[in-house]
Amino acid sequence: VSENICVQAEEHIHSSEIILTLGHSRSVENFLKRAIKKRQFPTIIVAECAPACRGHNLATSLAAEKDVEIIVIPDAAIFAMMSRVNKVIIGTHSVLANGGLRAACGAYTVALAAKHYSVPVIVLAPMYKLSPLHLCEQDAFNMVGCAEDVIPYDSIPAREAKVYSPMFDYVPPELVTLFISNTGGHAPSYVYRLLTELYHHEDLEI
Repeated sequence: VSENICVQAEEHIHSSEIILTLGHSRSVENFLKRAIKKRQFPTIIVAECAPACRGHNLATSLAAEKDVEIIVIPDAAIFAMMSRVNKVIIGTHSVLANGGLRAACGAYTVALAAKHYSVPVIVLAPMYKLSPLHLCEQDAFNMVGCAEDVIPYDSIPAREAKVYSPMFDYVPPELVTLFISNTGGHAPSYVYRLLTELYHHEDLEI
């Protein structure tokens, strides 16, 4: 699956382009490494994806490649950097039945900034990540991480504050330009057709 996605990197990334990504996705890592080998001098901006800051792991891995410039930015700088970006390439935890994403927290911020600057958002989503589920309730959809990474428990603000550290963002399909799966590229509006091929009709929610 990973190899079938990676071979499409040459079609979507060109020389000297500026690419922005978020956090650390294995699919995105392999996809970008393939593009770096085939294209000259791309610039890759990695948003760190706080509080886990897994973007640093991706930046370290990509920095080992030759002829590539890696820039790590805090999540607060995503909108400021987006005006310079040619494409956004992110991974996802799953693709919902309407074409929306259950992606790493911060993906919605990236998608909104890209929409503002008319930057295409490309999502790497193997076919096994397609889900017949719809977004019904945000609390059931999301998971909450440890708040210690946001505010230390022994700090003064923690005594008065109620802190949530969500692990996922919902990104609506209208903010996604293209899905790249192991079978090729698909528009978000085509997800319903893929679901009918992958699932029995009784498994699909109405």
